[in-house]
Amino acid sequence: MRTPASAPIPRWLGAILLLAIATCFGSNHISARVAFDHGANVLTAVAARSVGTALILLVMLQVQRVPLKLPRTTLRRGVGIGLILAVQGYCLYSAVALIPVALALLVFNTFPLLLALISWGAGGEKPARRTLMTIPVTLIGLALALDISGTGNGMDFARRWQQIGAGVGYALTGGIAFATVMFLTTRWLAAVDGRVRSLMMMTTVAVVVLLVGGVTQGFALPADTKGWVGIALLTLFYGTAITALFVVLPHMGAVNNAPLLNFEPIAVLFLGWAILGQAVAPVQIAGALIVVGAITYLASGKQQ
Repeated sequence: MRTPASAPIPRWLGAILLLAIATCFGSNHISARVAFDHGANVLTAVAARSVGTALILLVMLQVQRVPLKLPRTTLRRGVGIGLILAVQGYCLYSAVALIPVALALLVFNTFPLLLALISWGAGGEKPARRTLMTIPVTLIGLALALDISGTGNGMDFARRWQQIGAGVGYALTGGIAFATVMFLTTRWLAAVDGRVRSLMMMTTVAVVVLLVGGVTQGFALPADTKGWVGIALLTLFYGTAITALFVVLPHMGAVNNAPLLNFEPIAVLFLGWAILGQAVAPVQIAGALIVVGAITYLASGKQQ
């Protein structure tokens, strides 16, 4: 007999909720860009997000009376993974600060492909045919979405790459870091409650960023009200999205429904246009759709 906490919810309702969560994740990045445009820097944003999320998770776990005690080996591994997650957060926000938010997320969201390659390189199974088919399609879509040739922006390849290269590099590094986090989490922490695991990692990120920012005096506070609103909203959106994800996914089939979260870059395309004025050419939108479709195809099918 199912308890109310584990009872399934209708698939249509779950799909709507996951699309809303993906939009919430995207809104966190839009808010971060607003904060950056008004004086805040990446360290400040990562610190606010990680501290806020850790506090939200801690309260949630205390309310639900979830045990927090873990073996020492598990703690060490969790802290190690948290350090990599800190790199991911810094890199992704750095990308958001340098290039249009939707493009940064498109590059970052190649992490499922990167995870397959990392697993293979670490001695795991060879990527499935579905994965190998998806890689070139994704690369073509990225080339169109990023307008690497520069034709959509009236410039040559060299000038276009000078414009977006650093942001793309940060986003790709963030994707590699997140794929590594997922790989190590699966290997080392699969038996740990997902909520406790996330609290452990987010607390590590918070401590690391606060230490680095404090020692280097690297925090830059927002210069005006809009900047502070951006910091508050990025913390609220991310904390709400990650908490809601923990609530919704247990009521659904995570493997078959999580690909709906790939809606995030599409949501950000429209949010970036409406809020930040970050317009993209039609060919870039087509490229974005190709990337999201390829990743969804990879994540939603049987790996054979």
